Amino acid sequence: MEQKFTDLMLIQNVLNGDSAQYALLVKRHQRFVFTLALRFAKNREDAEEIAQDCFIKVYKALGTFKQTAKFSTWLYTITYTTSMTFLRRKRLETSSINDEEIFLQLENHTSSFNANGYERQDSHKYLNQAIQMLMPDDATIITLFYQGEQSLEEIGEMLNVEPNTIKVKLHRARHRLKEKLQYLLQDEVKELL
Repeated sequence: MEQKFTDLMLIQNVLNGDSAQYALLVKRHQRFVFTLALRFAKNREDAEEIAQDCFIKVYKALGTFKQTAKFSTWLYTITYTTSMTFLRRKRLETSSINDEEIFLQLENHTSSFNANGYERQDSHKYLNQAIQMLMPDDATIITLFYQGEQSLEEIGEMLNVEPNTIKVKLHRARHRLKEKLQYLLQDEVKELL
């Protein structure tokens, strides 16, 4: 039943008083909203809180949604701003890969993999680890482009940046992601040899 309705149809039904239809919108988009929130929050509890706040804000503001962009673009814009507000409120500092704390965390993850006897890791785990190591802006652009399948124009609209700037940032983020993956996989290759 849920696939028969587009996002716009569901929104119109909610605005016409059928608030139960909102659950279908949430179900359709909850995974990606949570993933994006997790990229910023770095822990499950905070990401869940951010995602919940997002869907509450979206529900309250549904009447203001202008159908000039896709609903997902509007939703992810709200997710981004809610995440940033949450982080400011918690006064979390973003840190670079050069910080010793990040290396210690990565080292602990690698040690726990060895201690648990993992011989082979799923490529998604390495990819997600590498994305977690990126700066929040890079992680957001990578996540929106590849996992959210958003266009450069849509990402630019969400982040209030020109699409050409997003293209450059995406190129740089890919390069930094490649470096993080090489770092993560370097230890794995040593273990195999």
